[in-house]
Amino acid sequence: MANPYLPEWEYIPDGEPRVFGDRIYVYGSHDRAGSDSFCDYVLKCWSAPVNDPGNWVCHGDIFRTGSDEGRPKDTDWTGPEHYLFAPDVVEKDGKYYLFAYIVNSKGCVAVSDRPEGPYKLLSQYEYTISDEICCNGWFIDPGVLVDDDGRVYIYCGFERSFLAEVNPEKMWEIKDGSCIEHFIPIKDDPDHGFVGKDTYFFEAASPRKLGSKGFELDFELDEPYYMIYSPKRGSRLAYATSKSPTGPFRYRGYIVDNGVDYPGGNDHGSIAKIDGQWYVFYHRMTNGTIMSRRGCVERIEILPDGTIPPVEMTSLGFEKALNPYRITPADRACVLKNTKADCRSFITERNAFERVITNITDGTIIGYKYFDFGEDYSFDTMKFAVKYRGFGADATLHILADSEDGEEIGSIKIGHEGGYSETVVKKLTGVHAIYFKISTDYSGWTAGFFENRNLLELNEFVFMK
Repeated sequence: MANPYLPEWEYIPDGEPRVFGDRIYVYGSHDRAGSDSFCDYVLKCWSAPVNDPGNWVCHGDIFRTGSDEGRPKDTDWTGPEHYLFAPDVVEKDGKYYLFAYIVNSKGCVAVSDRPEGPYKLLSQYEYTISDEICCNGWFIDPGVLVDDDGRVYIYCGFERSFLAEVNPEKMWEIKDGSCIEHFIPIKDDPDHGFVGKDTYFFEAASPRKLGSKGFELDFELDEPYYMIYSPKRGSRLAYATSKSPTGPFRYRGYIVDNGVDYPGGNDHGSIAKIDGQWYVFYHRMTNGTIMSRRGCVERIEILPDGTIPPVEMTSLGFEKALNPYRITPADRACVLKNTKADCRSFITERNAFERVITNITDGTIIGYKYFDFGEDYSFDTMKFAVKYRGFGADATLHILADSEDGEEIGSIKIGHEGGYSETVVKKLTGVHAIYFKISTDYSGWTAGFFENRNLLELNEFVFMK
């Protein structure tokens, strides 16, 4: 399954990936298309076989703080203002515990006999530490670690970080005197590599212990405890490592940045090992807002020194390469920018069946990484077909290989009304990124009238031998 890896109508940000048994589970909050606020009062779970991570199944609403459509809420103290944000789920002694972040309220813990839920409320958090320490008891963006010795830790925070130890007999009870503030600093700490806002803590704490069960490595790490988090530069997922679950943590770098050549926003996710391959889960923005996010995934590598080389955003998801001879929906784009102005283009949902790139103006660049064109040398040219909607202005769609400044293998004139066009293009073999660059056919004094005009909407395209 290509990015976004869930069905195109699904908006699951803050994805927390967990492998239980022979399935990969993703727990996340739930956005709505074109919403003016983050999330709603539903938590959902999707899962897929570890040996077929493109075959996703939805397990529905696993926990709710609001009721509708005949489904009651799972909490008796919440109202319309109590949305559910980023959750986490861990397994302990055969039970599965969901840690819920409830906006404007104390968080809570729920339990299930199955990783896919549904989850039944156990309790709100119980603790003796001051409410101020853990953000009024909200425990924002909880990330939970069950260590190999059975001890349990919770990590959380917004604009400052906290960790505490959880009573493993009562998974909702925070141990007295265990809270540590600023396990990831919000100011320079050169001794541990934290220098500048790209390293400071913002939100989205997600712990992992590499080398433990489910996270096996072929080598040992001096610092096996990893903290994936969103730094002050919120479009990134950064990571820090430690010898201990309670720190001190050392900044090591960032893994992915959803704002590179794309309309960025906050990021939240983590890492998982699936069928021997490591991945980073994160989300990207759609619908012209930072509050309408869809889950994406990239392959990563963990080196013997413990570093994770940064990876680029791609259209691949769990695929090793895309097939150019199958229809590619426009919303698979991983590059969306404009060389002449701030990016005004965005992916938007028309209905459950159709998502397009809209507001495409002069200078817009749209990119897809990567297609495998194969090694068939029996032909010299290919055809390229595109489905679009025009808006009464002449434009040209340039088709480029490998980069936005790469070789132009063909172009298509965009008609006033649009619909469908095809053209002959130079053949490609092997693996290539494909970029579209849009230009107007206007010059002189008329050019200014079309500089910021919506020229077309892009639906889908395909290459044909």
